[in-house]
Amino acid sequence: MVIFNLKHEQGSAEAEKFLADGQAILASIPTVSNFGVFSQTSVKNPYQYGFSMDFASQADYDFYNEHPSHTGFVKERWELEVTDFLEIDFQLKR
Repeated sequence: MVIFNLKHEQGSAEAEKFLADGQAILASIPTVSNFGVFSQTSVKNPYQYGFSMDFASQADYDFYNEHPSHTGFVKERWELEVTDFLEIDFQLKR
């Protein structure tokens, strides 16, 4: 999961395009499941948006992390449009 702010005004066409493109690109990576796009509702949290996804294993996460679609999205969109973020990686305790 990652929560983040964009340089675009919240709800703007540019912000909506970033979110839609992020979903289309990142969810298409074969090891990604349950991809979600979120808008913040709590006034206690300063981040506006979130992406969430699941991976079946560490190897699946590593595949995603190095996948050209992910690295390309980070370089071509994320680094240019995201102003701040917090990455939250959890492993299910069984």
